[in-house]
Amino acid sequence: MVEDMAKRILDLFCGAGGFAAGFQAVGFEIAAAIDLSYNAFQTYKHNFPNAIVLNENIHELHTEDILEMIEGDPDVIIAAPPCEAYTSANTKRQKQPLKRLYEDERGQLVRDAIRIIGDIHPKLFVLENVPELLSGELKWALRREFKQVGFEQVYFNILFAEDYGSPSKRKRVFISNIKIAPEKQPHKFKVQDILTLPPPTSFHNLLNHSWCPISPKKQKKIGKLKPGNALVFYQSASRKTYTNWVRLAPNRIAPTVIGHSRFIHPYEDRVLTVRENARLMGFPDHHYFMGGLDDQYDQVGEAVPVPLATAIAQFCYKLHE
Repeated sequence: MVEDMAKRILDLFCGAGGFAAGFQAVGFEIAAAIDLSYNAFQTYKHNFPNAIVLNENIHELHTEDILEMIEGDPDVIIAAPPCEAYTSANTKRQKQPLKRLYEDERGQLVRDAIRIIGDIHPKLFVLENVPELLSGELKWALRREFKQVGFEQVYFNILFAEDYGSPSKRKRVFISNIKIAPEKQPHKFKVQDILTLPPPTSFHNLLNHSWCPISPKKQKKIGKLKPGNALVFYQSASRKTYTNWVRLAPNRIAPTVIGHSRFIHPYEDRVLTVRENARLMGFPDHHYFMGGLDDQYDQVGEAVPVPLATAIAQFCYKLHE
C-alpha cells in the first residue's frame, strides 16, 4: 500500500525539517513544505532541495493554492503547529483551555492544520504538539474539529523521544488517523554517546559548530556548576519549575531541548554549540541551520527529534506495505 500512497508528503509548519528528515530517511518523498519563519524556510530549502518550499502564513493560505503548487494531492500530511499557546512553559497562556484553540492567534494554527488536512483528506496525517494540547475540554474539541472535516476517528498517540534513540527527553502527542505505536529501542543514548565533537575553537569543518559567546559573569558561574545543576530557574503557568543553562551529566539522557535552551558542556566550561544541540535532537551533521545564532538554536529546539520522526515514519511505512 505504500506504493499506492506514492509516499508524497506535505509538511505544514515545517520548521527546520526534523519531522521531514525522519520520513525522508525511511523513503517518503517530501513534495512541499510551508513555514512562516524566513530562516527556517531557508534552512529547509537548503536541506530538502527537491521540495517546493513556501515562506507563507498558513492561516492566510487556501488549500487550492497549496495543491496548485504541488501539482496533485499529497498522500501524507505531517504538521507541527506552534505550541506556545498550549505549553505550560508559557506563563502567559490563556487560562481556559478552549480559548487557547479558538481565541489565541498562535493556538488557532492547529485548526488551520486541521482545515487543510480535511480539505485534502490524505491517506495518512500526523500532527505533533505538546501533550498540553489535550488539556481540559481540548481533547473533546479536537475530536469535534476532525469529525467536522471528515475524520470520524482520530488517535492521540503520546510518545517519548528517548524511547526511540533520541539522546534528549521529549514527550509529545502525535494526533493521527491511525494508532501509532513504534517498537521501543532497548538501548537509550546518553549525552556522552553523542558529544564527541572537537572543541569549537579547534580547527574543524563542522557545520554550525561555532563558539557561543557569553558574558564574563556567566562564564565565571558555569565554572562552578556541577553536572545536572542549573544556573536559571523559572516557574511555568502550571507552577512547575523549569531550568535553563544546565550543565549536562555525561551518563544521563539530556533534558528536553527547547528554543531558548542553552546547555553547558559536561566537561568544558562553555555553552554547547548549535551542532551539539542538534546532535541532542538526532539531526545528522550534514543538516545545516541558517540565520543568526539565536535563530539557529530556536530552529533546533522547536523541531521534532529526528530519531522519533524516523520511528514514526518506519511504523507508518510498515503498516501500509
